[in-house]
Amino acid sequence: MNKRMLSLIPICSALTAAGAFIKIPIAPVPITLQNFFVILTGIILGPKAGAMSQIIYIIVGLIGLPVFSGGGGLSYIFKPTFGYILGFIAASAIAGYVMKQKKFNVLTVFTASALGMLAVYLIGVPYLALYLYFIMHNADAVGIAVKTGMLLFIPGDLVKCMVIAMIMPRLASLTGLTKKQSQ
Repeated sequence: MNKRMLSLIPICSALTAAGAFIKIPIAPVPITLQNFFVILTGIILGPKAGAMSQIIYIIVGLIGLPVFSGGGGLSYIFKPTFGYILGFIAASAIAGYVMKQKKFNVLTVFTASALGMLAVYLIGVPYLALYLYFIMHNADAVGIAVKTGMLLFIPGDLVKCMVIAMIMPRLASLTGLTKKQSQ
């Protein structure tokens, strides 16, 4: 990893934290801009550095800094949204991996973004369902988790994917970001 990449990792972690505070608080999962920045991080940094930025973000939150949408601290592991936060690692890595293999154009950036968002759901929704079942003792935990933790968010997340797909090819050409640099 070069110096530029090493300097971008904490910046991308900070962007994810900032995205936590741009939110619409609905229960049990708020709408935030975190996943927007998580996907951008993967696309810009690539799979390894993108995932590393999200690991740093999670560590910072778990040691107690209030960088998550509901605060911070080790007890956050027992919050219904922690699975989505864990999904950030996979989302950034997957988006970065797809872009590592492809050129920056609207279709590939949208695909990378959508697959990254899917990774957040694949980890976050089961975690939410387990929380609802074991902590809240809700018999319809899976149905509620799918409705309130995924279906509600799909339209907004698709819009985020479209925005990323529209800005990234241009941003990549302006900044000189190429396939080799994002590896």
